[in-house]
Amino acid sequence: MTYSVAVSGASGYAGGEILRLLASHPDIEIRTVTAHSNAGQPLVQHRPHLRSLAHLTLQDTTPETLAGHDIVFLALPHGQSGQYTDALGDTPLVIDAGADHRLTSADSWDAFYGGDFHEPWAYGVPELLVGGAKQRETLRSATRIAAPGCNASTVSLSLAPGVAAGVIDPGDIVSVLAVGPSGAGKSLKTNLLASEILGSANPYAVGGTHRHIPEIRQALAAASGTAGDSIRISFTPVLVPMSRGILATSTAPIVGDVSDAEIRDAWEHAYGDETFVQLLPVGQFPRTADVLGANTALIGLAIDRSANRVTVVTAVDNLVKGTAGAAIQSMNLALGLPESRALSVNGVAP
Repeated sequence: MTYSVAVSGASGYAGGEILRLLASHPDIEIRTVTAHSNAGQPLVQHRPHLRSLAHLTLQDTTPETLAGHDIVFLALPHGQSGQYTDALGDTPLVIDAGADHRLTSADSWDAFYGGDFHEPWAYGVPELLVGGAKQRETLRSATRIAAPGCNASTVSLSLAPGVAAGVIDPGDIVSVLAVGPSGAGKSLKTNLLASEILGSANPYAVGGTHRHIPEIRQALAAASGTAGDSIRISFTPVLVPMSRGILATSTAPIVGDVSDAEIRDAWEHAYGDETFVQLLPVGQFPRTADVLGANTALIGLAIDRSANRVTVVTAVDNLVKGTAGAAIQSMNLALGLPESRALSVNGVAP
């Protein structure tokens, strides 16, 4: 069976990456692409690398344009998806790459986003531990999927095994991330200009203000089976001069007198059979270059007995495993297709 697809926000980074991956999917027909200010222009004018989709023209993003497809991807700025999802009740599968349907707490939405709160959808991180199982089991029957925030899923995948196994204390997590500016979208902003970024590292959303914090707390609480207020995290992202990528370094205290073997076993047990989340051998740590263009999260684990903390270093391509790849992986599960279809573990180098 071939499924018809519409992708909104197709001229943006997330929408463009969804299209790049879907273009090689044998079960998908990309029928419609939409935008706002760029409507009426050829898609290839904004996505010149997508030569196989040069026949498509960007249409206005309206409920009427998006309706009538088997699958709709929404790659819109935060707070804009809800107005369309409410009108797509007849669409068999809708996947939101924005934040509108990620959070379960209206209070958290109000505190970090504001505006109308929309019901939470199935969270699109298949490998995430949830109450002793994996999130993919929920995704297998989903008709509405919330793709993750790239920073949030990176940190959550980094720490969920230790939190679920009870070998690290989730009440004292510290995460510092080096991130590429493509994660901030394609809007013109002074702090994202090349002249501002090149040759510099720039912290932002410092002091507990980043919007992905409640998403991390929600995911780790689900992994541990505890309340969200038991998860305390100091989260600091830093913009660095690379177009793509996240390198997340997260630490948390070791609980009790667990052994080094017990600690590492928590991550090996969680990800030993996973295709797209891989724990590296002892003493090895990933680079963002290793995951460029791939749907992989590579994890390095260190046990720092002098500080009595576990350090987890995780690399992802924020536009693939962080966003579009996670969305398509979740789509495959929802449709009953092979989970890895149109997704690769191989990156691009150099």
